[in-house]
Amino acid sequence: MDNYNNNTMSLETQTPITVSITDPASLVLFYAPAGTLRLTVGDRYSYPGVKLYQAAPLSTPGRYISLQNAKGEEIVLVENLGDFTPESRLVAEEEIRRRYLTARVRSISDIRTEFGITYWNVDSDRGARDFVVQSLSESCVWLSDKHILLIDVDGNRFEIADRTALDTASQARLATVL
Repeated sequence: MDNYNNNTMSLETQTPITVSITDPASLVLFYAPAGTLRLTVGDRYSYPGVKLYQAAPLSTPGRYISLQNAKGEEIVLVENLGDFTPESRLVAEEEIRRRYLTARVRSISDIRTEFGITYWNVDSDRGARDFVVQSLSESCVWLSDKHILLIDVDGNRFEIADRTALDTASQARLATVL
């Protein structure tokens, strides 16, 4: 990947400095303490509490990985997941799996709407789930004519990969709210 110019923090001074990263292999992702993502750049810079995001997780998964500090400021943008070392790539893949966890809806048992809030009872690949979607116009993402992504009030993601593949009763329930 080409050079990056990013503001980073020196552990010694805690003041912003500019570092040029020419090799994504110099980025090391790891958990310390357990469950807390950290990033080191070479042997000089370290960032506790790093967050990992994908710029376009649905249209270009595994591409454009943004590593941000605890304040939400971008440290570095990695073009491709494969640019990491194998060890860091495993950590990045785990973070992506955790952040973008999506349950795939198999059938819809019940949907009801009250005052613009939709209550769902579904069977998914993760078992039976009840969730609430506050505004379908904002929280229902049409990925294609048949493919729907629902984001509930807690930020959980529910995918209907092909609404026409649902059983007839589920399709009828879905049609009442879409």
